[in-house]
Amino acid sequence: MLGTYLDILRYRDAWKFSAAGLVLRLPMSMVGLSTILMVRAEYGNYTLAGAVSAVNIVVMAICAPLLARLVDRHGQLRVMGPAWIVSTLSMCALVTAVIMHAPEWLLFIPAALAGATWGAPGALVRSRWSTILRKPGQLTTAYALESAVDEFVYIVGPVLSTVLGTAVHPASGLVISITSLAVGGALFLSRRSSEPAIIPHDPDTPRESVIRKPVVLVMAATYIGMGMTFGAMEVSMVSFTEERGAPALGGILLAIFSIGSLAAALVYGARTWRRPTWQLFVMGVVAMALGMSAFPFALNLWAMTVVILITGVTCAPTMTNVNVIIQKSVPAGKLTEGLTWMSTSINLGTSLGTAIAGPAIDAVGARGGLYTMAGAGWAMVLLMLIGLRTLRTTDAAPTPRLPLD
Repeated sequence: MLGTYLDILRYRDAWKFSAAGLVLRLPMSMVGLSTILMVRAEYGNYTLAGAVSAVNIVVMAICAPLLARLVDRHGQLRVMGPAWIVSTLSMCALVTAVIMHAPEWLLFIPAALAGATWGAPGALVRSRWSTILRKPGQLTTAYALESAVDEFVYIVGPVLSTVLGTAVHPASGLVISITSLAVGGALFLSRRSSEPAIIPHDPDTPRESVIRKPVVLVMAATYIGMGMTFGAMEVSMVSFTEERGAPALGGILLAIFSIGSLAAALVYGARTWRRPTWQLFVMGVVAMALGMSAFPFALNLWAMTVVILITGVTCAPTMTNVNVIIQKSVPAGKLTEGLTWMSTSINLGTSLGTAIAGPAIDAVGARGGLYTMAGAGWAMVLLMLIGLRTLRTTDAAPTPRLPLD
């Protein structure tokens, strides 16, 4: 298995941009939580802390596809270089404003600017893999590797934010995020040899967004459903462990989900699959829904540990197949935008799942959140089935890629 990944990482020194991408993505799992910890510690207000964090996330979801379209048109360096400088400076401004106890309204400005210029680093990394790899199956391996990186980031980031935020200083997580963005961004953009080439636009073709393509719409809708399961899971695990007198275990259960997903990503990407990608995607979505349906029946911490680990195994392979389908379905000149819409969709779904599960938990306890997870899982299946006919065409005519120079 290791040899499969070493082969692609050694090819044209791909490990350099992939490693830089790991550092660059670390803030994904730290900025929101670190912002809440820092604002809460300095202002004593969870409402304000949550609002500042939410503004950052919402603005990021709105602006990321717009940045991606600019990247496809003008290149990663020309667009994301200035954008990440603004994002880095904005996060510095947010930390400074909080420490100096600036007026509450002022905190929202740097938070919004940081979100607006953050983009979708995972999409940028995946678009580079699409540029350099040509052999059948290699792209699935690369996308599985990046899914494993995402899971690793979501295992490590919250731990760093929480431990350093409580033991050192509440702003520690944001300081690490600022450093990661500055260093990771510089290293990533310096790897010019793997940067996707700019494909000239045909003046006779309208510049419409790829979200209007049926396949992208189906994937985005399904990803919103998947994000809802994640959002509901976050609040449900906290409530579940609180009811059993062990609130600290909520974060551990979420980490176990990510560990299962990371392990599955590495195993999945090391194999060559004979089935069409759309069939593998369908099986993954159904398997995830079945796993989510088991959560309400886990009556103790040990049972929940088993259920969340097994369900985590279904996650990363499904996400890998989503990215492969997008790569096959959108024009090469719009790949970054297509991949970014997936990040946006899952973030929107996560916010929606949290918003729905919260009142359900307030009404009937943790079980309300667990049933919300199950419902979101089958909503994901329903959305997938609505677009099944469209999905079946994705392996028939994969999008041709430009030859390497």
